[in-house]
Parts: sequence; structure tokens; C-alpha cells
Amino acid sequence: MPVFAPKPAARLLALILLGLGLAVLGGCSSGKKVSASAMQGELPDSEVEDFSITETDSGRAQWTLFSKQAATYQAKDLVTARTVRILFFDEKGAKSSELVAREGELYQRTRDMVARGHVVLQTVEGWRMSTEEMRFSNSTRRITSDLLVRVEKEGSVLEGVGFSSDPNLEHFEFQHQVRATVQPGAARIVAPGAEGKR
Repeated sequence: MPVFAPKPAARLLALILLGLGLAVLGGCSSGKKVSASAMQGELPDSEVEDFSITETDSGRAQWTLFSKQAATYQAKDLVTARTVRILFFDEKGAKSSELVAREGELYQRTRDMVARGHVVLQTVEGWRMSTEEMRFSNSTRRITSDLLVRVEKEGSVLEGVGFSSDPNLEHFEFQHQVRATVQPGAARIVAPGAEGKR
């Protein structure tokens, strides 16, 4: 039985037609683009711009979340947020660190959070942590990530997987694939708390 292979010209024409068809379909879509982490096919109960929420304990601020846009899904006990900024405060109520991310999720009952997309946490003491996804447990006040995390200060860098820390980066640890880089002339990198009690 003979096997027929399409001629190169016919194959090229089919690819061009397919590309044009996809371009037309793509140009006809309307509405907002929704990221993969948003609630697919489900309408929010409410949407707001310039959203903010503060978690307090005995009247003292623990953290404040700011977002350009937020959507609430009551059935899932969830708030999704875009262009996220979170301020964390120490025991005295002073700002200790600031986190920014492309998007995030806040679970309303537990106040646990997830930050995704170019996540950067900067402390007032000069530590900088970056990753693509980070989780915050409100009950334990711990941030964690299963992805590659980079922690740096004054040109020295620690990288690893399986990261866990407090939001001030005072006590952090990596579980796997840990690498350290010290730049010539940079201050030696020491995990916070290792130089004595603060």
C-alpha cells in the first residue's frame, strides 16, 4: 500500500492557514486576561481596586497587605490579588520587611497567604530574598517555598530549595541544593542570629 506524504509547499500552506486561523480567533477574544492561578471559569462575589487588609494581634499590626486589584470568592474563603505588596511588622509595631509579588492569594479564615511571580522580600536590615512562589502561615508566622530561593546581602548570596524563615529573615534555613557565593570585598554572609543573640 503506498504512503502519501504531503509536498513541502502543501505543508507550508497548511501551517500558514492554521496560523491565520489562530490569530483571528485570538483577536476576537474579549474581556480581561486571567492568570493560571486565578479561579478558572468562576465569577467572584466582589471585586475591588486599591484593596488593603491589616492583621492585628491585641491591637498591634502584624502585617498589612495592599493590592491594586482584588477579587473575593466566598465559597472558597479566598481573596485573589494582583500587584501585591505586604508589610510585615516586628513586636514593637515597626516595619521589619516588605514583600512584593505579581499576584497572591489570601485565605480569609486562616489569613494564610500565597505570593507568586517575581516574589521579593526585603528586610530593613538589608537582607533580600527572591523566588517565584512563597507561602506564609499566619498561625506560625513562617514563610516557606519549595522552589529555588535566593537570599543575599552586601554581595554575598545563598541559594537553595526547601526554604523556611520568619518574615524578618532572622532565622532561615534551606533543605536541599544549597550554594553559597561570597563576592571579593563583600562582608561575609552569616545567617541572621548566628553572630550572637539579637
